[in-house]
Amino acid sequence: MKFISWNVNGIRACVKKGFLDYFQSVDADFFCIQETKMQEGQLTLELDGYEQYWYSAEKKGYSGTAIFTKHKPLSVSRGIGIEEHDHEGRVLTLAYEAFYLVNVYTPNSKRDLLRLDYRMTWEEAFLAYLKKLEETKPVIVCGDLNVAHREIDLKNPKTNRRNAGFTDEERNKISILLENGFVDTFRYFYPDLEGAYTWWSYMGKARANNTGWRIDYFIASESLKGALNEAAIHADIMGSDHCPILLDAF
Repeated sequence: MKFISWNVNGIRACVKKGFLDYFQSVDADFFCIQETKMQEGQLTLELDGYEQYWYSAEKKGYSGTAIFTKHKPLSVSRGIGIEEHDHEGRVLTLAYEAFYLVNVYTPNSKRDLLRLDYRMTWEEAFLAYLKKLEETKPVIVCGDLNVAHREIDLKNPKTNRRNAGFTDEERNKISILLENGFVDTFRYFYPDLEGAYTWWSYMGKARANNTGWRIDYFIASESLKGALNEAAIHADIMGSDHCPILLDAF
């Protein structure tokens, strides 16, 4: 089965930049998007053969997630069940017989790390949520995790050391996640590949020069290792400051 994840940086804008062409061509079983920046009903997408599940932030034009799938889930959950964290449309979970699919848009620590303390609290709650799900069945997590894990995951690690997305604190949290029985599927297939990025600043000519960061992931329970077939980054697809990523599994 083919899984796609893409931070579209506003689905209404992305639709005007070729979203549907890519959607149709990739023919995914599961298509997860982050940063929808809309309330449900503000956009009608005609996606034949797909169920649509949306989770919008209470704040208009902000955050939000959605999943489009050919496979009707057993159940759908919005949020992680903690009031403090469930106002921004960040976690959307579909349950299936063999696994949970969790679509996440991790909070950004912001300029001057104004939200780093909240981010740390959120990371702990999110990991606890994943481990609770894993007590029942394996988990596939996808989305914009807003962190480059290792120096290989961004073009300029030294100059970004204390910037949001590459602080020691954020990197430590994703290390802890992986140490708790999860696999970074892209690095599972390509442990040492350099220049593989999923986000580029709109400033300068960052994308043209591939001055990017890998901050979008498919993370899977270790028990699913044998079901992983391929991972890929579709860096040639425009329409957002992020590009889509792929996981083929089962």
